[in-house]
Amino acid sequence: MWLPLVVLIPLLGALLPAALSRFLGLDPARTAAALVVASLALVLTHAGPVLDGATLVQSWPWMPELGLDASFRFDGFGLLFALLILVIGLLVVVYARYYLSPRDSQERFYGLLLFFMGAMLGVVLSENLLLLVTFWELTSLSSFLLIGYWRHEPEARRGARLALLVTGAGGLALLAGVLLLGHVVGSFELTRVLAAGPQVQAHPLYETILVLVLFGAFTKSAQFPFHFWLPHAMAAPTPVSAYLHSATMVKAGVFLLGRLFPVLAGTEIWFFLVTGVGLATQLFASYVALFRHDLKGLLAYSTVSHLGLVTLLFGMGTALGEIAAVFHIINHAVFKASLFMAAGIVDHETGTRDMRRLSGLARYMPWTAALATVAAGSMAGVPLLNGFLSKEMYFAETFHVQWLGGWYWVLPVFATLAGIFTVAYSTRFVHDVFFGSPPTGLPRTPHEPPRWMKVPVEILVALCLLVGLLPAITVGPLLASAAGAVLQAPLPPYSLALWHGFNLPVLMSAVALAGGALIYFARRYYFGLHGYRQQGCDGRALAEGLVAVAIAGSRRLVDRVANASLQRYVLLLLLATLGVGFVGARGLSLAPLE
Repeated sequence: MWLPLVVLIPLLGALLPAALSRFLGLDPARTAAALVVASLALVLTHAGPVLDGATLVQSWPWMPELGLDASFRFDGFGLLFALLILVIGLLVVVYARYYLSPRDSQERFYGLLLFFMGAMLGVVLSENLLLLVTFWELTSLSSFLLIGYWRHEPEARRGARLALLVTGAGGLALLAGVLLLGHVVGSFELTRVLAAGPQVQAHPLYETILVLVLFGAFTKSAQFPFHFWLPHAMAAPTPVSAYLHSATMVKAGVFLLGRLFPVLAGTEIWFFLVTGVGLATQLFASYVALFRHDLKGLLAYSTVSHLGLVTLLFGMGTALGEIAAVFHIINHAVFKASLFMAAGIVDHETGTRDMRRLSGLARYMPWTAALATVAAGSMAGVPLLNGFLSKEMYFAETFHVQWLGGWYWVLPVFATLAGIFTVAYSTRFVHDVFFGSPPTGLPRTPHEPPRWMKVPVEILVALCLLVGLLPAITVGPLLASAAGAVLQAPLPPYSLALWHGFNLPVLMSAVALAGGALIYFARRYYFGLHGYRQQGCDGRALAEGLVAVAIAGSRRLVDRVANASLQRYVLLLLLATLGVGFVGARGLSLAPLE
């Protein structure tokens, strides 16, 4: 029973960095790295059969009266996410060792990071849907603690509260959807659920289940209009931002779309809901990213945009669209982690993330500038880099939709427009920070960071190049295994070749590259026309207002109930007892009906 250990090692080992540091004087970073390596070794030693298409399930009873078994599933999709979580997590552990200051509690940081890592592994490796929801809520709780790590800063506390509020609400919706899904199928085990697609889609509760599950996925992956919590999470330390945005938290939503793809996808309502939200998110966020002055803020909105792209691809409901979505999940994780780390280096060595104060840093940080340029090129979809390949697959798939009829041109046009914005903000990220006149008035004199702080960025940028040049060798087997696990059917023919000749996707890429460069170099004019204001499009005020209303309502309820009236207490106890007796008499439970 090795599979649960992959989850339990970081989850229970979260206490070890502080304990071993206090009693044995061990470096918390080394302890955390050792635990991550142990979980990664377990995954790698059992990956062979999964890459060949096998699925491993390990299970034992836990709470059978609730329909909850401690069961774990190891297939290609779970393998992909486990590798992203552990490999990028290991690089974040190394990076954070040199990013955090002596004033920061490294014991607390690495403990929270390991706890969050274990929760994410639980989400992607759960066989039982109720167990998945349990780990899902643990990711919300642990991300709240990580985002608010610098608890002395008001922005960190507000960002953490907002993330918990939005993702917590989504978690409640997901729980309701999972309970209904288990009721319809008769089981919460994924093996049975994934085989029951026609049964679920023919059931009267299908649309209700779909909306509830999508609400959970959209809030977790910051899809419009629930995107507003993610930019406020930038108050977290940069290692946390790099991890949340690349391999974990925000990827949980798109993971859920992929995991339940055989059950919920392929219907007209799925297409319009998922594709519509994905397209709106991609367009809106790519436009807003262009006008952000904070380095991490720009990257945050770019994450929202790329998650919209993945959501859109899953929404198409086609096999090739699903393959492109899985491929872009890999590519986005690699280039986004490297970009956040590069932004953290700039902040760490200059004392600011404000692009209006940064310029010409390539003179002082040439190697960091080179790494950031390659990673940003991958984000923009420049040829020979990994982002180009999945973007081409995305462009090609926009021409193959069955639900739009005479409006078939909408997706290619808007996909190209989003590509133009992506190139523009990627160019701004590089040009405004690393080129131009030397900076003046910076809080610190810029210079290259410590050697080991650059190593994680170098590894990730090397992967951008290797996957871009040798996709079939580097990620071909992993992509095929993961896509097959999502589709639960044989994969159609597809190619990872670098060049497919002159075609419409190539034309769309050329238009995006040229249009993005044009918009960037005409940015002063567009900045003048730009009417976006964060306060006008930000949902934080609404969310905090809802919290205030809920608190006020709770106080009024407590004042009414807890009023020292013995008669009222007896009445409430009697009603509760009668309610429990009624449920028992009717044989109702959380367990699915057989």
